Amino acid sequence: MPNYRRSWTPGGTYFFTVALWQRKNNDLLVRHVDVLREVVRAVKAAHPFIIHGWVVLPDHLHCVWELPADDADFALRWRLIKMMFSKRIECGENLSLSRVQRKERGIWQRRYWEHQIRDEVDLQAHVDYIHYNPVKHGHVERVADWPYSSFHHYVRHGWLPADWAGESVAMAEGITT
Repeated sequence: MPNYRRSWTPGGTYFFTVALWQRKNNDLLVRHVDVLREVVRAVKAAHPFIIHGWVVLPDHLHCVWELPADDADFALRWRLIKMMFSKRIECGENLSLSRVQRKERGIWQRRYWEHQIRDEVDLQAHVDYIHYNPVKHGHVERVADWPYSSFHHYVRHGWLPADWAGESVAMAEGITT
């Protein structure tokens, strides 16, 4: 098994991409977004973290978390979120032999992408990327039209205007993840 290098920094801020195992024509995350929200709230209550940005798309999600000063264990939080979500979703997905042998559901990809945020500029670029992602994937034409995004929280607090992010904004940011 490969040795994945992860950055374990107590109090670190991280960008994550977490995807469904079967992504093609799969809208599981938006169909069950309320379950995902409840699970995240429960994990956050037991293992605190600050959410700086989040978007849920049909087949994957992106988020930026800041961990407590004495804690670097984002892996525990993701394990719990994936496990709790999977237990609350009806069975019926196709399973590979490997997943059957491991007694796993066929919902999530086993791994996820993580990037430690370096500074305020990096944080802003990744939060902007999160908010623009539904437009990038063609789900909506305007950021404000996607309901499963922390963008609306930013607008309510006056941190972004409701008409933020024409096409030129995403291009100027240079984020292509």
